[in-house]
Amino acid sequence: MSQATGTLYIISAPSGAGKTSLVKALIELTGNLRVSVSHTTRAMRPGEHDGVNYHFTSREAFLKQVGEGDFLEHAEVFGNLYGTSQQTVERTLAEGHDLILEIDWQGAQQVRRKLPNAHSIFILPPSQTALRERLTQRGQDDETVIDKRMAEAVAEMSHYVEFDSVVINDDFHTALDDLRAIVRARHLRLDAQQSRHTALLQALLSE
Repeated sequence: MSQATGTLYIISAPSGAGKTSLVKALIELTGNLRVSVSHTTRAMRPGEHDGVNYHFTSREAFLKQVGEGDFLEHAEVFGNLYGTSQQTVERTLAEGHDLILEIDWQGAQQVRRKLPNAHSIFILPPSQTALRERLTQRGQDDETVIDKRMAEAVAEMSHYVEFDSVVINDDFHTALDDLRAIVRARHLRLDAQQSRHTALLQALLSE
């Protein structure tokens, strides 16, 4: 059995669609699957830890990394900068680990151009009403901010057609099963199986 190169999964969703919770559950249930830790200039929220949730950095340091070409993708969202280390992604995949990038549609476009073999997934809420309720229940923002997030969400959701797979998070467990099915299907692709089971396939065909 040889080591296969890992698969890169791009997962995008509007704020409040449940992406973070779904990805956390997917990681807990799936072996050899990791989440990329992005760099960001936004302030750390209660309960977050540097190097675990994000690599928190200053705007000046972030822009220096952009200038040096360190990021596979980067984007500005709600006035904050986010970026993914290209070196870390390439090393993780080369080691045979599957990797998830939780990024917005702008970042997804950049990554697909550089790594066309990545599999992109867009998570949608069941309705705009459900999305607003989820944003309100967080208790983090006032109505003005929620209105802004809803407008951004509608614009972002229009890009779902650019993705390979779409998951609708109406029921959490059903959405999680859908994500697991996508990962499982990728593992069974011809190229992945050939790489993973080279010796076996050669032995089966030997005379």
